[in-house]
Amino acid sequence: MRTSALMLLCLLLPRVACADPATLTLRYGFDGQDFAPEGGLYYRENYEQSAGHTEFQRSVVRAGAGALRLWIEPLCQPGEEGCSERAEIWEQTALRVPYETGVWYGLSMRFDDPPPALDHRYVVMQWKREIGPDAEGDFSPFLALRLRSGVVFATVETNFRAPPADAPRPVAGRCPAGWTPVWLRPGTRQMRALVATGPHWTDDVTTEFDRCTDAIRIEGPGLLPVAAAQWHDYAFYTRPGPGGDGLIRIFADGAPVVTVRGRIGHADHGLGQNQYFKFGPYRDGGEGTWAMYYDSFIRTPDCTALLPAGACTGLE
Repeated sequence: MRTSALMLLCLLLPRVACADPATLTLRYGFDGQDFAPEGGLYYRENYEQSAGHTEFQRSVVRAGAGALRLWIEPLCQPGEEGCSERAEIWEQTALRVPYETGVWYGLSMRFDDPPPALDHRYVVMQWKREIGPDAEGDFSPFLALRLRSGVVFATVETNFRAPPADAPRPVAGRCPAGWTPVWLRPGTRQMRALVATGPHWTDDVTTEFDRCTDAIRIEGPGLLPVAAAQWHDYAFYTRPGPGGDGLIRIFADGAPVVTVRGRIGHADHGLGQNQYFKFGPYRDGGEGTWAMYYDSFIRTPDCTALLPAGACTGLE
């Protein structure tokens, strides 16, 4: 059966036709006028998403005939607590991958000009675990690509684990080999590691990462592309492992950025069985319009479907 036909059956009859969505390849270049079944994506409607807009446009394109422009406008009242503004695209629920199953994602991204330069919370891609009705608390994405003060950076989240008493402290925002900068958040039973940063990063941009952990380990240059009005092609391998066997790989423009190993994601009571990806501009309530462009989405179990074969050698 052709993949596109199987995906349609997954959406219509998920229990019958889609026992293992991780075997599917989802792909969409945003060349049409709406979301297509073969991409397995949709725009989620809710109050925060009412700040957002979508445009399948043909002026700013990475590949093919079109690309997706997403933008948000102010929705929240000044100083309103707990209010966010989003224009995020989600994976279809029936097509989500089991939480601790590894899968590759590819997506091209471009900032509108100029990108936000404020010291404010901005998120452009994120991966989360499903949250069931019995879960207590709010769970941050186990992987997120963020922006602050005009600098892109990537974070990995897991359950809180106090570092040993003799753990080193960061120096100029960096930890010794075998240790990773972390923001400890015991009040939420979570902690967030800083795993990669863009050009022009300094420790003043991410001051909250003031401790070091050996529960999450990073390898590689850790350098992400600049936040600018230019296209960059991202590839991600995600395999959460809250018990310590998690693995994340990030590539940008075909080159490795970082490999993350260790405790990745959450294992709390009431959380769901699947992971899911969403992308698009997301911020705390803010001023003005913020726009992003996306193109060439793919989700696949096969590394060589989005990276050169040589880059995939020896990788999961």
